[in-house]
Amino acid sequence: MHEFLPVATNILTSSLVHPGGSTFQQVNPLDDTDWDAKLPTCPAASFFHSLAWARVLHDTYGFKPLYFTLGNRQGFHSLLPMMEVSSWLTGKRGLALPFTDECEPLCPDSDSFHQLFQAALGCAKVQGWKYVECRGGKSLFGDVTPASTSFFGHRLDLLDKESALWRRLDDSTRRAVRKAEQSGLTVEFSQDLDAVKIFHGLLCQTRKRHGVPPQPARFFQNIHRHALARNQGQVVLVRLGRTPVAGAIFFHFGKTAIFKFGASDDSFHHLRVNNLVIWHAIKWHVQQGFSMLDFGRTSLGNEGLRRFKLNWGTEERLIEYVRYNRRTDGFVRVRDKSSGWHNHVVKMLPDGFTRLIGTALYKHIA
Repeated sequence: MHEFLPVATNILTSSLVHPGGSTFQQVNPLDDTDWDAKLPTCPAASFFHSLAWARVLHDTYGFKPLYFTLGNRQGFHSLLPMMEVSSWLTGKRGLALPFTDECEPLCPDSDSFHQLFQAALGCAKVQGWKYVECRGGKSLFGDVTPASTSFFGHRLDLLDKESALWRRLDDSTRRAVRKAEQSGLTVEFSQDLDAVKIFHGLLCQTRKRHGVPPQPARFFQNIHRHALARNQGQVVLVRLGRTPVAGAIFFHFGKTAIFKFGASDDSFHHLRVNNLVIWHAIKWHVQQGFSMLDFGRTSLGNEGLRRFKLNWGTEERLIEYVRYNRRTDGFVRVRDKSSGWHNHVVKMLPDGFTRLIGTALYKHIA
């Protein structure tokens, strides 16, 4: 059993050879145009490990990438992605990664991960981070390490034929899709900036309805610039006539797609517009040869969203975060703050004000 304790070595510019011939390095993926080409050597790599996502987070919020690797001249076999969030309001900390549902360390064994996590703790000491948080990869820590926060995750295997996937749907979901298809709705797939702007408008409505501020417009502009425009994702929009009524953004990496953002106009909920978005997205990704669709994370207390995702025939699992608090020198548990009194406050605020809040505060609450 490994014991995760802070190290005093200044590893900010180090390149060290570890037992077995592997070389440790701290790298910045923004400086490596071949970054994505190296990731497929790590089987669990996802869009959230990619250069595109690193660029989105850095360009939007100014987060500093500090990625820790073990490998050789041919590439790395182990990766712990980390970004420094530095805020005058909430302090400095290292997250893997900010605004990311799940970004597990890419390590073949716990020994490799142990070396990288120790390096992250050493960096935390030098940089003055309050804590280090891994969003995924709990099994690499061992059974005695507690999860700081847990979520449900849902994945859909796309290797079946469309007809088989249809049969796996819950009866209520099939009825909802049929109703939507008979309602005169149209579905379009796009990678254009205009589609992103339309989606962001729907998202602002949806976030307000849920009592949370929307992400700033520049966040989605950078998603377009670094991901969609480089064929690493799609916007799906549903319209009634010319009116956009629902949409979603999917990210792509290899054969895996991630359903990251969804939004809709609640006035058209009775037409089951969200069901139409998901079903057409499933069909499109099957036709394009994708093998897996990840539905992202769901708070343990959000039974409605959990049931919605399960009704698509997904497999459920736990996504567990782990946080090491430097002030207490130990692993800690924290409350999922996705719901609370603040939701009621945001619902009552004017739309323009909630957008300003999102623009001003998101960097501080990563």
